[in-house]
Amino acid sequence: MIYEKVKALEERIGYKYRNKNYAINALVHSSFSNENQHYGISSNERLEFLGDAILDFVLGLMLYNNKANFSEGQMSKMRALIVCEASLNNCAKKINLGELLLLGKGEEASGGRERPSILSDAVEAIIGSIYLDGGMEEAERFIKRILTETYEKAVKGILFRDYKTALQEELQKSGDVKIEYKLVDSYGPDHSKTFKMSVYADNIQIGTGTGKSKKEAEQMAAKAALDEINQEK
Repeated sequence: MIYEKVKALEERIGYKYRNKNYAINALVHSSFSNENQHYGISSNERLEFLGDAILDFVLGLMLYNNKANFSEGQMSKMRALIVCEASLNNCAKKINLGELLLLGKGEEASGGRERPSILSDAVEAIIGSIYLDGGMEEAERFIKRILTETYEKAVKGILFRDYKTALQEELQKSGDVKIEYKLVDSYGPDHSKTFKMSVYADNIQIGTGTGKSKKEAEQMAAKAALDEINQEK
């Protein structure tokens, strides 16, 4: 079963591993390794840490070399948008990565295969695994393959909508409304925490979202609230 998942992964990402163990490791969530310690397989957290650093470097270089000659602040903002949880989650869904992950029974039962934080971390783990197996050139090729469209949108300034501002404008159509964002939870290793935020309108919870930073989670909470409002119209 595991090697069937590796074969499927290779086909979907367009890369053939020399050492299949790197591919296996990239697919192992901590819940699986914790529940199956007899296999002696470690989770993908270390690979995710490495992949995160490589992703930041490659995109930083792409933005630095862009002919638009962006400022440091512009490059930082664009890179944050490109590598945010929502962006990497979209990449994972395009290749149906969730169905290939090795999850523990509890995580499986709670919908882990669709959880954005798990999927985005797995994408970074795959980047790390490709780097270890094939070097920086292969890792860079994979990053460009999955993120070029997102990169181009960021450079053109059409990638991101300010959901918090949009929500505020929508709610204030009916009068003065007090909007608050509150931290609900945070989890994951220190180097890659996921934050869960809820947005309240006049002390009534109207949306919840997650992200790699509190600001990103606030935006996702605002988006969830807007989606709910639009469904009710």
